[in-house]
Amino acid sequence: MPLSPKVYTWLCGLFASLGSVVFGYELGVMAGVLAAEDFQVRAPRSRGVVSDLLNFRSFFGMFPVAYVADFLGRRKTIQIGALIYMLGGALQTGARNMDFMLAGRFFAGFGTGILADLAPLYQAEIAHPSIRGRLTTLQQFMLGIGAFTASWVTFGCSSGLRGTQAEWRISLGLQIVPAIPLALFILFFPESPRWLAEKGRTEEALATLARLHAHGDVNDSFVIGQMDDIQAEIMKSKEIGSASYVPKALTSILQLTAYPSRWSELFTVPSNFRRLALGYILQFSVQMTGVSAIQYYSTEIFQTMGFTTNRILLFQSINSVIALIGEACCVLWVDHFGRRAPLIIGNIASGLSFCVGALLMAPSFFVVDAESLYRTWVFNFFFSSCIGPLSWAYPAEIYSTRTRAKATAITSSSSWISNFFIAQITPIAFQSIGWRYVYSSQSFLLDLVFAICGHTNALVIWAFFPETSGRRLEEMNDLFTESPLFVGGTQYAKTPNRHAAEQELRDRECLVVLSLLRLEI
Repeated sequence: MPLSPKVYTWLCGLFASLGSVVFGYELGVMAGVLAAEDFQVRAPRSRGVVSDLLNFRSFFGMFPVAYVADFLGRRKTIQIGALIYMLGGALQTGARNMDFMLAGRFFAGFGTGILADLAPLYQAEIAHPSIRGRLTTLQQFMLGIGAFTASWVTFGCSSGLRGTQAEWRISLGLQIVPAIPLALFILFFPESPRWLAEKGRTEEALATLARLHAHGDVNDSFVIGQMDDIQAEIMKSKEIGSASYVPKALTSILQLTAYPSRWSELFTVPSNFRRLALGYILQFSVQMTGVSAIQYYSTEIFQTMGFTTNRILLFQSINSVIALIGEACCVLWVDHFGRRAPLIIGNIASGLSFCVGALLMAPSFFVVDAESLYRTWVFNFFFSSCIGPLSWAYPAEIYSTRTRAKATAITSSSSWISNFFIAQITPIAFQSIGWRYVYSSQSFLLDLVFAICGHTNALVIWAFFPETSGRRLEEMNDLFTESPLFVGGTQYAKTPNRHAAEQELRDRECLVVLSLLRLEI
């Protein structure tokens, strides 16, 4: 029995998410590597440089990636990212000195940036509207798989290979494994039909849509309706984009296909700029929850509690299991509950966890370490089930095909630069602010700044972010043009029926067919 179209499409998105496994492993493995005794001897004072270089390189890598994704397509760009990452992983694994390690981090960061940006973009462009949330949130779920694997690998290496080079070289070497099948086989999967249509390859786009959504039947009403929808949206966005730098009198005379998208369109077209601002704010707000401070400096924080390195790695492994459960919940529920509600609830819950922790770790009210540890696990669950997955899913679906690669490059750069920012200021805060920022002697990571940010994040999302769940990608231009700037409490904040988009396209095509039959009669 052949797979149903939705299952097939979901599996295509799952394979593309191997890049997210790479991303998660890269984030998770460094805590164990930096804590390894042999690594500390070979690379003293390397923590800040090694941790930050990946984010810094990923930030600058986003902008050339946008050009490559628009020129070569989504699949080939993902393949290039996997190959670059494999080079970085190999250099780190075989590093003989810090120069090799930094070069490896440079290339790994570049490759990770490509994969983290392109995976949700590709998933959004191949997805059926009713399961688009499930595909795009696979980014964070597979990232959780990578972090889960990294935490247990480093725990095992620390337990069995302590004090040897193998303790950190094996951990780093295994990061290459998920990138190998991605680089080898991604070209066997369908290209984005929207990219094909954007390039004027209409027949290939139609065949790809049929392959994804109708067992290859190019006459399927949903496929035809979706193809018409895509072409109409592409033509409309080209008219809007070309009007920003081509005189209106010439737009009807010149071929619009001669005018590819420009960066300036994202800033000069009001609807585009609104979406760009919301995507940038969303991805920046993620780091303001405090998640990166936990990821990068959890080893040092646990050490202040008196735990051994082996016990710390065990705690991180348990934390990765909790994260994985939360991310799985998001994949299962996101298309039912929409985008806004989980983001709002997740930010409030994370903010409350820091409020409670700030109270408990005040100098006059210290609590036992176990209570702080449990609170961190609660934070991790809500972050993983609500905030992390949707921070990548929402930006990937709100832009037009014409601007999506460039826009997500900018919004993704927000994630990297804010990550870099947090990594820089957290160790300074350890020294200067004390319990008001991050507790650093007897209790666990808790912070008033992050508590405030969690609640302000929720307020901003409630007020300004329209609901996108259940809508076609081709609706997004109209959604962000017609909806008011303040959407809280309006119809644009409600979650529509996730099956409505499919039914609308099928009904529209059926009406066209009936009209043609009447004309013939």
